[in-house]
Amino acid sequence: MSAFSASEAERTAAAQLPDGDVVALLLEQHARIRDLFAELSRATGDDRQRAFDELRALLAVHEAAEELILRPVAKKTAGADEADARNSEEKEASEVLKKLEGMDVASPEFRAVLAEFERAVSEHAEHEEREEFPAIVEQCTPDQRRTMGARLRKAEHLAPPHPHPSAAGSPAALTLTGPFAAMMDKARDAIGH
Repeated sequence: MSAFSASEAERTAAAQLPDGDVVALLLEQHARIRDLFAELSRATGDDRQRAFDELRALLAVHEAAEELILRPVAKKTAGADEADARNSEEKEASEVLKKLEGMDVASPEFRAVLAEFERAVSEHAEHEEREEFPAIVEQCTPDQRRTMGARLRKAEHLAPPHPHPSAAGSPAALTLTGPFAAMMDKARDAIGH
């Protein structure tokens, strides 16, 4: 059984928020990430590679969108220390994803690194759900959260499907990292309009 199992509670909580609410969208993504970890632990062969590719892509765009949309607001609502801690975790996750990308998905080493990564992602999501999300819901109006949700959706479509370890967790570093940075700059431009 996966350490990061799917949560009906997340889906229920997301359904109770207004359509397009940023927190609802992020909770739905957390549930999908949990589902993909479980699928990846059961899959073999090409299905295992496909599940990993889907997980990696979802995590990359999810974290990029959080950095651009959620963290600036979370610094004000949940506090700078909380937002900085989540950015630091995302930087570490990006580095592990890069390591996993270079491994054979059928290898025992991949399984070991993936299991530890799953635990770290689970803890990260739990922190967001306990600290950042409630503060956003409490201190932002439904209209503000829907606007953030629309920006998140836009960022998801423009964000790169592969993380760059030197860029994650540090929006300032995004301008220094080549193709990844170019995509993030496009996402920033799109979000700003």
